[in-house]
Amino acid sequence: MTVEQQSPASVFGTVAELLRELVGDVDVLGIEITPRTTFHEDLGLESIDLVTFASILAEFFGEDVNLAEFLAEKDLDDVIGLRVGDIADYVAARLGERG
Repeated sequence: MTVEQQSPASVFGTVAELLRELVGDVDVLGIEITPRTTFHEDLGLESIDLVTFASILAEFFGEDVNLAEFLAEKDLDDVIGLRVGDIADYVAARLGERG
């Protein structure tokens, strides 16, 4: 299966796995990554971490998965409240556009 053929659930699993690599061992921290897990509140990530994660996503999925562009359309409260599911939905939509 190519990256473009992943189901939304599979995309979420991949996004969560990439996020685990960024955050470290979330099991030790007692955090379960779900679609409702927030980057700031639950994972304690800051804006610089989102920049790093954007690079990771672009490297894995391709340059057209541009998290910075996605975030630029959001206001500060939306960015602070960003959930893992929001990112996975964005990635799935971008992959779907590739066909």
